[in-house]
Amino acid sequence: MSTLPITKRGAEKLKAELHKLKTVERPWVINSISEARAQGDLSENAEYDAAKNRQGFVEGRIQEIESKLSAALIVDPTAMEPGTRVVFGCTVQLADEATGDSVTYQIVGEDEADLKHGLINIGSPIARALIGKDEGDTAEVFAPGGIRRYEIVVVSYI
Repeated sequence: MSTLPITKRGAEKLKAELHKLKTVERPWVINSISEARAQGDLSENAEYDAAKNRQGFVEGRIQEIESKLSAALIVDPTAMEPGTRVVFGCTVQLADEATGDSVTYQIVGEDEADLKHGLINIGSPIARALIGKDEGDTAEVFAPGGIRRYEIVVVSYI
């Protein structure tokens, strides 16, 4: 299995979710199944079916998170050597050449991407266009609405 880049913050978030699933969700589901079994006939017991479905989801998510964490390459942007090149984990301020609008993004792993908070997935078209470029360069992004050009104004490691 190849490594998956993830920021330190993203890894901590996954670890917290895993802890909650194992210490809160799993025991709750086991208790729910127990209570539903005590009600008798399982063939027509909706509570039992719902609890078993929830158990399947919780166990699947636990396995998924454990797999991701075992394959994770944790990157701490604050520990990186400052530079002007766009790399995973850096924060980049862009200027749209057509409109002049300024946007700021941090390039993160797929599990932590959240466009509303300026976190873009390393596999997104804009991140792929930015990786390897330097401050002052222009990146062409092939978006569904056509080609967009962005000038890289500032690269920071925060």
